[in-house]
Amino acid sequence: MAPTSPEPRIAFVVGGVQKCGTSALAQYLRASPGLRLPVDKEAHVFDAPDFDETWSAGEIDARHVDQFADTQHGACWGDATPFYLFQPRCVARIARYNPAMRWIVLLRDPLERARSHHHMERQRGHEHLPLWLAVLLERWRLHGYADNFARGSPLRRHSYRARGDYARQLDVLYAHFPREQVLVLRSQRLRSDPETCVRDACAFLGAAPPPSGNAYAPVFVGDYPPAAPDALDSRLLRWLMRRELRAMRERYGIVFD
Repeated sequence: MAPTSPEPRIAFVVGGVQKCGTSALAQYLRASPGLRLPVDKEAHVFDAPDFDETWSAGEIDARHVDQFADTQHGACWGDATPFYLFQPRCVARIARYNPAMRWIVLLRDPLERARSHHHMERQRGHEHLPLWLAVLLERWRLHGYADNFARGSPLRRHSYRARGDYARQLDVLYAHFPREQVLVLRSQRLRSDPETCVRDACAFLGAAPPPSGNAYAPVFVGDYPPAAPDALDSRLLRWLMRRELRAMRERYGIVFD
């Protein structure tokens, strides 16, 4: 393993939410001359099934090093693993590793997010239930897997509704990090005005923005078309998530139309 610095090397994380534009934002941030992200975008260090709670910051850094094409000192290293925000244990691990960590959180209408997540799993062959049935059975499908971080765990594949419980996730995040270390962005804004969104993110990280004229082409992961909305699924999801939507509105002033 490569030598590590005495201070934590990872200074920021695009920690969530899955299917909310984290791949696009990570690609755009790579154009900043002062920022570095893993070659494959997601380092998956803090959610590794073999993560050891006794690892030091240096040992955690060593597990990141090989995932970066450029390991020069002076650059601001980051990660973009959207599972981190979803799992409280990962948030706690990151807080122990680097209390000064800066978080960028992308939020999308949770109904759209669930639909996109479900469509992705269907196309990958991991899901055979229609969305309405999958969300009704989700609680039972995830039972017993709360701490199962394996790549094929139902916690990763079938958490359509749970990942949209943003208020719970932000509650956990703000219990570990001050709000000034968290930047919340809306996916819709990233799509409609990526340049301004990326400039805001770079300013938050204290890094120079990408050069003027940088292209912000749409970024899609996977070879599948976007999911088409379904009226029944939408009504059911909105009813099931009514408490979560209300919590976001009342606690964080965020409304999803």
